[in-house]
Amino acid sequence: MDSGLRERKKQKTRAAIRRAGRRIAAAHGWEAATIERIAAEAEVSPSTVVRYFPVREDILLTDENDEHLEALLRARPAGEEPLESLRAVTVEAIGAALAADPEELRVRARLMADTPAVRARFTETTAETGRRLARALADRTGRAPDDLEVRVFAAAVLGALREAVLYWAERGLAEDLTALLHRTLDTLRTGPTLPARP
Repeated sequence: MDSGLRERKKQKTRAAIRRAGRRIAAAHGWEAATIERIAAEAEVSPSTVVRYFPVREDILLTDENDEHLEALLRARPAGEEPLESLRAVTVEAIGAALAADPEELRVRARLMADTPAVRARFTETTAETGRRLARALADRTGRAPDDLEVRVFAAAVLGALREAVLYWAERGLAEDLTALLHRTLDTLRTGPTLPARP
C-alpha cells in the first residue's frame, strides 16, 4: 500500500472514531462513550481506538486544525498587531467549525462545560495549541519561542477563548459565539470597563 493511500485510510479511521465518540456522547453523555462502545460504533477494534487516541477525551476534543491555525497566523500581514492576528485566525477557525458542523461544536462545548475530565483535557490541549502559536508569534515578532512575553500572550489569548466557549455553553449556547469571541478579545485589550458612576 502506498504511503498516500495508507495516510488516507488512517484519516478515515480517525474520523470514524471521532464521529462515533461524539455521536454516543451527544446521545448518552461522555461516561457512556466507552472505548468498547466507540469501537463497536466505528466498526474497529478497541485496540485501534486506543492506538489512535491514547487519551479518550481526545476523541472529542482534537482535530487536525493546529497546523492549519499556525499556517494562517504565519500568513497574516507583516506588522499587524499580534492580538489582531490572533483574532483573525481564531475567529476564522471557529467560524469555519460552526459553518461546517454547528451541532458538533455545540456538543463539544456542552461536554466541556459539564464534564470535568473533558474540561481538564481541553485545558491541556489548549496549552499545546498555545505553544504552537507562540512559535509563530515569536517568528513574527523577532523573539525567541520561549520568550516569556510571547508565551504569556499566546496562553492568555487561548485561555480567554476557552473561557468564552465555556461561557457560551453555560448559558445554553444561545448567544452569538462569534460576537462573544470578539468581546473576549476586546476585553484582553482593555480589561473590564468600570461601571458608570451615578
